[in-house]
Amino acid sequence: MSRITAIRGMNDILPEATPRWQQLEDILRGLMRRHGYSEIRLPVVEPTPLFRRAIGEVTDIVEKEMYSFEDRSGESLTLRPEGTAGCVRAALEHGLTHNQSPKLWYTGPMFRYERPQKGRYRQFHQFGVETFGQAGPDMDAELILLTARMWRELGLSDAVTLELNSLGEPEARAVYRKALVQYLEQHRTQLDDDSQRRLTSNPLRVLDSKDAGTRAILVNAPKLTDYLDDDSRAHFAVLCQQLDACGVKYTVNPNLVRGLDYYNKTVFEWVTTALGAQGTVCAGGRYDGLVAQLGGQATPAVGFAIGLERLVLLLEALRPQAPEAEADVFVMALGEGTALTAMSLAEHLRDALPAARIVYNCGGGSFKSQFRKADKSGARLAVVVGEAELAAGVVGLKWLREAREQVSCPPADAAALVRQALGVNE
Repeated sequence: MSRITAIRGMNDILPEATPRWQQLEDILRGLMRRHGYSEIRLPVVEPTPLFRRAIGEVTDIVEKEMYSFEDRSGESLTLRPEGTAGCVRAALEHGLTHNQSPKLWYTGPMFRYERPQKGRYRQFHQFGVETFGQAGPDMDAELILLTARMWRELGLSDAVTLELNSLGEPEARAVYRKALVQYLEQHRTQLDDDSQRRLTSNPLRVLDSKDAGTRAILVNAPKLTDYLDDDSRAHFAVLCQQLDACGVKYTVNPNLVRGLDYYNKTVFEWVTTALGAQGTVCAGGRYDGLVAQLGGQATPAVGFAIGLERLVLLLEALRPQAPEAEADVFVMALGEGTALTAMSLAEHLRDALPAARIVYNCGGGSFKSQFRKADKSGARLAVVVGEAELAAGVVGLKWLREAREQVSCPPADAAALVRQALGVNE
């Protein structure tokens, strides 16, 4: 019978990789707590119309990438391709935006049917932040400052750069869109295939093309900044002043757009050259119209999202991490009648040293095989309960990473000696 393997683009994260993920997640959680943001946990499956209304019918996500299906009642459901729409839905459903200005964060798997490549998978993980009720540029600045602090804590500040742009309001953007299409139509045959298709469906996405020929044509294209409404222009100017005052360096990129329809005014990306073509590691912006678009009262909103797989790749490339030990202490039973004492001792050590990683060797084995396991675990100390130790009423403590003599002590004293050996507090 043939083996069943994982679906293409939906990858296992194996034990040797999870310490890096846990470290990253701990840093993100700590940042959110210190900035006063609250976690929200959202369903993986949502009604399909949520994404069609929020993201837009003519986006790549809705047209080509969503995992949608009918359930037994005939309702169309979709595995979430992004987090913002679901977060807005939850905020409206539970009244979180009513006379409040919530600052929310979430993390978890997202799903898009696209060609798997380095850092981009069909099941991927995102960390996202969504804030509501704050219309001023100071909220945009806070999110950018928060991400800048995150890069510092991860040791990646030198590897990423910030790009900013303003998309203006929909009315001004519609005028710009008309001018852009008029220009690009003159060069249609020189555009790459994706840009030719987007020219009739979502022309602003042509600005985001990575094709060298298309980018050369865009050099002389109309600039969105020339079409901004006065309010968006003032909003963006104040944002830049705030970032300057806080020492955050940035580049204004007039071709920076978002792939989703709900953005307005500020958009930003943190990009890197360390991952080849997949250079964006964090993207965000303002979406003041989305809450009303999904049935709520008009509510300003701004957020960002980070693809965690891509961020892990960046950390592995620039901040390699030594394999993490599985244990601090390895407890083993050697010989007949020793297992009960050894297992009880392991439980006593876990009670006495809750911060230490205590591994008990299940399944027995020879002296040699158990010490091989202890060494492989990375433990600094082995606690040995052998037949001779059991008869003498003691246990043995053997240092695995230091040239020190094995010592013996009564079981009641083992926790104190282990604590001293590991240098951990009570």
